[in-house]
Amino acid sequence: MLKINAKFVISAGTAAQFQTFDKPVIAVCGRSNVGKSSFLNKLANNGKLARTSKDPGRTRLINYFDFGPFVMADLPGYGYAKVSKQESDKWAALMEKFFAEGQISHAFSLMDIRHEPTAADLQMVNYLYVNNIPFTIIATKADKLSKDAARRGVRMIAQTVKCGEGNIIAVSSLNGSGFDRIMERLEQIVSLGDTSDA
Repeated sequence: MLKINAKFVISAGTAAQFQTFDKPVIAVCGRSNVGKSSFLNKLANNGKLARTSKDPGRTRLINYFDFGPFVMADLPGYGYAKVSKQESDKWAALMEKFFAEGQISHAFSLMDIRHEPTAADLQMVNYLYVNNIPFTIIATKADKLSKDAARRGVRMIAQTVKCGEGNIIAVSSLNGSGFDRIMERLEQIVSLGDTSDA
């Protein structure tokens, strides 16, 4: 079992501020307001680790969090319509550089279990596929649905994204469901990181 002791490290707004670590770095990506900060806080068992907001588009930097055995890099949310094109392009360029240079061992792609993946979600997953970045889809807000509806939500995401249902983990940052599977996946990632050059 991994021992987690999470702390904020630094925010990066330019490629020059990207950090390197001697442990696996996991990118946390998803559309604005999908629940990335709540996910990180639940994983850390610290409600104040990452700032949460009901207003989409709050996270505009790459925020690094050291969890002990691994690092989480919380990326700016995508797909927020009220952000200017200039700002959106700036974020896109920053993330492009990050995935090219940011020492990524794995990515957690967060999607709302209640809705079909958006075009931006599919673009993100396709980018991960094309660049051979291992990833897991995290289906957030599972507490909003019954167990049967949550299973249907996972199936719908799998069919849309064209991946196996086993590569999707339904979670609730409210009641903690699914986080046992998240910990199992993290143990796998850390184990691989111990023998890789990442």
